[in-house]
Amino acid sequence: MAKGGGDKQDELRPIIVKKIKKGGGGHHGGAWKVAYADFVTAMMAFFLLLWLLNVTTEEQKKGIAEYFDPNPQIAVTESGASGMLGGLTVSPEGAMTSDVQEMSPREEAQPTPQNNAQITEEQLKEENKKREEENFKKAEKAIQEAMKENPELQELEKNLKMDMTPEGLRIQIVDSEGKPMFPSGSAQMYERTQKLLAKVSEVIRKMPNEISVRGHTDSVPYSKGNGYGNWELSADRANASRRVLVSSGVPENKVNNVLGKADKDHLLADKPNDAQNRRISIILLRQELVTQVGANMSTKAVQEKARAEKDPLYRRSSGSVSFP
Repeated sequence: MAKGGGDKQDELRPIIVKKIKKGGGGHHGGAWKVAYADFVTAMMAFFLLLWLLNVTTEEQKKGIAEYFDPNPQIAVTESGASGMLGGLTVSPEGAMTSDVQEMSPREEAQPTPQNNAQITEEQLKEENKKREEENFKKAEKAIQEAMKENPELQELEKNLKMDMTPEGLRIQIVDSEGKPMFPSGSAQMYERTQKLLAKVSEVIRKMPNEISVRGHTDSVPYSKGNGYGNWELSADRANASRRVLVSSGVPENKVNNVLGKADKDHLLADKPNDAQNRRISIILLRQELVTQVGANMSTKAVQEKARAEKDPLYRRSSGSVSFP
């Protein structure tokens, strides 16, 4: 009975059944999206790299390789990454790297022809001569305008003559009939002569050129026996003119020489006794001539040069007055 009762109880025991619901694949989260995005980005970068390699030149590739090289080499011919992208150093083999680049063979300085220095010197000489000529013309014009602006000197316009000579700009203060610059036989100049010299000095003191002051007489002889003649008179008048020029502002060191020429260099050679032969010449000397003579050229060399160029004899005097 007992057994049979137990079976009955087992038969009456409730049966519990668990049901499991299955979905369509379930939920796995968003991690796969991140991985996919990384993959797509990597592929884009890869194809971009391939495109860049295709469009860049060899020099650009070498430059990029050198830029990204973590350990730049020194004193070698190759630098940057090795292999196909290896770059070349800009410095010569065995030299330390620096920011100074060598010139290419096309840029290297070509040897100067031997005659270049001579050509340049001649061109410079010609340019200086041309500029000096222009300065002489400006000085001449300035003196002429100064004469016209001063009523006291207008009447002396005929006593002033200017011209160009091989030595330079020559300014001459000449006698005229009835209007002498010095009393007859004297080196004491008239006041009008001093004013004229002072006006001339205003222009020539601004010029860089040295000056030569020369006295000239006519051929009228002095009376014999007094020991004083045209040589002494011409030299004294030239020296008197020098003193007025210096006192009017012309630097003493600009006076190159003072010459007494007597009657050896007439203005009117066919009229040796004409009043215009009595004159004072102030010559603004060409710089080239002064430099050549100042370079210790021998007297013979100067004379030969003067003859060759048909120049008047010129030399620096040893004292304040010289008789050539």
